[in-house]
Amino acid sequence: MSIAIKIEKTIETSSWIRKMFEAGARLKAEHGAVNVFDFSLGNPNLEPPEEFYTAMAEAVNDTAPGLHGYMPNAGYPHVREAVAKTVSHYQGREVTANDIIMTCGAAGGLNIICKALLNPGEQVLVPAPYFVEYGAYADNHGGVLKTVPTGDKFALDIDALAQGITEQTRIVLINSPNNPTGAVYTREELGALGDLLRTKSKEFDRTIYLVSDEPYTRIVFDGTQVPPVFEFYEESLVVTSHSKDLSLAGERIGYVTVNPGAQYRAALVGAMTLANRTLGFVNAPAMIQRVLPKLQDASVDIGAYKRKRDLLCEGLGAAGYEFDIPRGTFYLFVKSPLKDDVEFVRVLQKELILAVPGSGFGGPGYFRLAFCVDDHTITAAMPAFKRALKNI
Repeated sequence: MSIAIKIEKTIETSSWIRKMFEAGARLKAEHGAVNVFDFSLGNPNLEPPEEFYTAMAEAVNDTAPGLHGYMPNAGYPHVREAVAKTVSHYQGREVTANDIIMTCGAAGGLNIICKALLNPGEQVLVPAPYFVEYGAYADNHGGVLKTVPTGDKFALDIDALAQGITEQTRIVLINSPNNPTGAVYTREELGALGDLLRTKSKEFDRTIYLVSDEPYTRIVFDGTQVPPVFEFYEESLVVTSHSKDLSLAGERIGYVTVNPGAQYRAALVGAMTLANRTLGFVNAPAMIQRVLPKLQDASVDIGAYKRKRDLLCEGLGAAGYEFDIPRGTFYLFVKSPLKDDVEFVRVLQKELILAVPGSGFGGPGYFRLAFCVDDHTITAAMPAFKRALKNI
């Protein structure tokens, strides 16, 4: 045995997103990339806004002393101050730099949260469908992922959550706008969730934390508003990144914000800051941190993603596919024409379409399409989508 048994098993059951990536590489080599319609990865195809390049050039050319040395593990104080102003405006709560920890993307943020909060065997409760890596993040720190179903149009099912919460529940993890469904939780849903968590925390005499994973907050359509989580539950944390709204996925920059109303606010920040160091992140990348204060009002063109969404929905709807139009993100979660969504994804592959089975997200009977692709990929794929329906 050359590697750990646990890792070997994880590789054997690796995520469907990675499997589709590998299948895509093979198909593109065989048929040419232009002839393969790849909707498998949520890798933004829009370039960062112009403000990014200007700010990056200034940061690169800044030769002030000490810029490339160690920093506080939570991040540069002036960067956290700039981020705190933005978060305060969005959340409607006065957030300070001391409530912010800069992280290596949202993934880094979720890992330091799990490290800081989970005792061995404690549960992270997640509404399904959910982002595929959540299980790994919980397991990394001795936790156990537990899922509950969602309701109509993938809304939060408060009754299911109530039944799912036990004395072992430490974190309730939500993702809104949601990957893979594109659902955005409403004020009513979050209010009911906050009430539930207060009741359950009192019942079990322990704090149950609400963690909101929000990298798609700015990618919403049709006037949709993402309600501020801090308003509805005091013991809450928000984690986000700029991988999507600024198309900076490779820069690995994000942050965690602790609700200023949390009872153990200072302890939470201290624990996550320590976790940032001991997990080996040490701190978020220095160069991109220095760029962020100048990008707080910047964003990619969200209208371009809306156009792609509409293009994909119109084409698939005309072809006979069933789905709910996503209110946010750049994903479409489509009902599989076959009960076995994995089998239908194989049918799509024969037509050189790469999609991800809903089973990989805890949502069997569906498949996910990422529409952060060029318009040609969407329009050129429509005849293939129609053939796939005819071939089942």
